[in-house]
Amino acid sequence: MNSVNDTGSSQENKLKRHLSNRHIQLIAISGAIGTGLFMGSGKTISLAGPSIIFVYMIIGFVLFFVMRAMGEILLSNLNYKSFSDFAADLLGPWAGFFTGWTYWFCWVVTGIADVVAISGYTQHWFPTLQAWIPMLICIAVLLSLNLLTVKMFGETEFWFSMIKIIAIVALIIVGVVLITTSYYSEQTQTSAALSNLWEFGGMFPKGVMGFFAGFQIAIFAFVGIELVGTTAAETKDPTKNLPRAINSVPVRIIFFYVFALIIIMSVTPWVFISPNKSPFVELFTLIGLPAAASMINFVVLTSAASSANSGIYSTSRMLFGLAKKDDAPEMFGKLSSRFVPANGLIFSCICLLGGVVLIYMVPDVMTAFTIVTTISAILFIFIWSMILLSYIVYRQKRQHLHQQSSFKMPGGVPMCIACLAFFAFVIVLLTMETDTRHALIATPIWFIALAVGYLIRLIAKN
Repeated sequence: MNSVNDTGSSQENKLKRHLSNRHIQLIAISGAIGTGLFMGSGKTISLAGPSIIFVYMIIGFVLFFVMRAMGEILLSNLNYKSFSDFAADLLGPWAGFFTGWTYWFCWVVTGIADVVAISGYTQHWFPTLQAWIPMLICIAVLLSLNLLTVKMFGETEFWFSMIKIIAIVALIIVGVVLITTSYYSEQTQTSAALSNLWEFGGMFPKGVMGFFAGFQIAIFAFVGIELVGTTAAETKDPTKNLPRAINSVPVRIIFFYVFALIIIMSVTPWVFISPNKSPFVELFTLIGLPAAASMINFVVLTSAASSANSGIYSTSRMLFGLAKKDDAPEMFGKLSSRFVPANGLIFSCICLLGGVVLIYMVPDVMTAFTIVTTISAILFIFIWSMILLSYIVYRQKRQHLHQQSSFKMPGGVPMCIACLAFFAFVIVLLTMETDTRHALIATPIWFIALAVGYLIRLIAKN
């Protein structure tokens, strides 16, 4: 492929640090605000009621420690390009192989879900348009942007994230105005007030099981929160910018998830929120904003495009790292003249075309979206667990690096064990619902395929 530089020199075949603090902060925010917040929050509210606020806080709390564990290890050795590298170094070559390829598969599956969702959102404006047309346009545009430079990826993600942030801030401001003026809704026959949070059956109206059920859907909204870890090799001044991005996670979770959900359920009591509609759209519709549906449709479309953009970026970097360790074909370890892994980008985008096949097999967009995001979320739990296991071994093997670290993980090994126990608990919860149970049963097929691939690689090396 002529776009790829075959010089092979160590200097020319290294990823460049072209992502600034501005890019890293917004990539981290984008990772924390998934499409699940916009589309999935209606379903989580219907399952758990107002207690869903605590569900998001607990998941955000746990994932903050996953991020801190990842941050400490990445900064202990700036030669690590991502968590696949440190998993291989600390747990063994098998861990790097399984983590790298699973993360690649996570984002391919999520990317397919996103392009499927984009086709559905586009039909809001163009109902007669064939579903595969917006899919192809989206993949082609994102591939073109990513092939230019890594800075172009950063810029694209920056503006996608800004749209999401502006939408949530607008919702919070509008909601605060409605609450302070005690806005009365003819539709629900209720006034906007904070007391709506507990006046319709209390904070736990569905009991403990309803509260637990909320975890099944809410965990999907946090997929991609670790994305900042894949930017380590292309971040300017990582010792300063990575800690900033990671430390801001709790603030983002509280502001973008907790505040937004408090506002939504204060304006519209949870019993009136539809599980099949975005509560963001519902709130703007409630105040009679004529363009609400189109506005929020645009926001959710850019949110899905942002996730697909992140997926294309991270899969290509993971393939690059795998190829450097001979865990993937050599061609994925070569950079273009613009210092981007062009072959990996093109291969990942070809895989995203699987979304076109999926739409023909499962014509209902939301059903197809649910299937692939459920599988993706289960695999992401595996990735997060591998980060925590790597940290435990890091503390055993590299105690001197931990002592020197200026970005130590709070709670250390005991907190890692607590987080792993939480993930095990979530996996148990996933067995309780039919749709999530099916995805959970299908997931081992991927790991069996990986194990076969790893054995073939070992035989080929010997």
